[in-house]
Amino acid sequence: MRFFAVFLFTLLTFASYAQETETPSTVSGIVVNATTLLPKSNVNIVNINTVKGTTSSGHGEFTIEAKVNDTLHFSFIGFESIKIRVTNDWIKNKNTKIRLTEKAYALEEVVINKYQLTGYLEVDTKILPLNENFRYPISGLPYGYEAGDHSPNKINRVLGSLFNPADLLYNFFGKKPKEMSKLKEIKKDDVVKNLLASKFDKETLASLLGIDPKEINEILQRCNYSETFIKTANDLQIMEAISSCYEDYKILKRQK
Repeated sequence: MRFFAVFLFTLLTFASYAQETETPSTVSGIVVNATTLLPKSNVNIVNINTVKGTTSSGHGEFTIEAKVNDTLHFSFIGFESIKIRVTNDWIKNKNTKIRLTEKAYALEEVVINKYQLTGYLEVDTKILPLNENFRYPISGLPYGYEAGDHSPNKINRVLGSLFNPADLLYNFFGKKPKEMSKLKEIKKDDVVKNLLASKFDKETLASLLGIDPKEINEILQRCNYSETFIKTANDLQIMEAISSCYEDYKILKRQK
């Protein structure tokens, strides 16, 4: 009888633990200014592991689905972005305060436009250089790759970057398939998509993919996107560019 009681207790404990771990948990908190301790509204919070996002309310409050060891990314314009790992204590404590620190900006040198415009359209159109970016078609793909200039060996460099096994594309995409699979998940969450559409620093996108922002520039260059696109595109456009390049890489890799 005693053995049966111990067995039943163990079984119930295990079942309770299993149910607790399977049930989706959430974490809550309040985002505040680290200096003034005042609540921060409209702060973007993204679960890097699940690629789900939310924003803080007018009182700085937020709730997001997360489990232990997930990493949350907090960002707001003019403040330093931070990453925080979810713990058991945080899940149990619903009043956690997240402090964001304002960025210290240094005044940058003012650059005067080198083109002396006259105000007359007919004249100014001859002064300004044309932005010549081309996309080259590649057999087997529905579209090609963008290039910054029109030179005879450009298409060879495009194909070479895709087929060379020692190339950065192979080294990056081949070693990080799990990270790249997040690209599809990013497209499913409107909060994350809207956040990326409003950013131009590649920082949030790099955090989601688990890479350095400098690597994003290298990937885009290897995919033969023009310098103009790399410098002016927002994070959502860059995500789409990397996603397209990754899908094309998989197609060409299967054709080899």
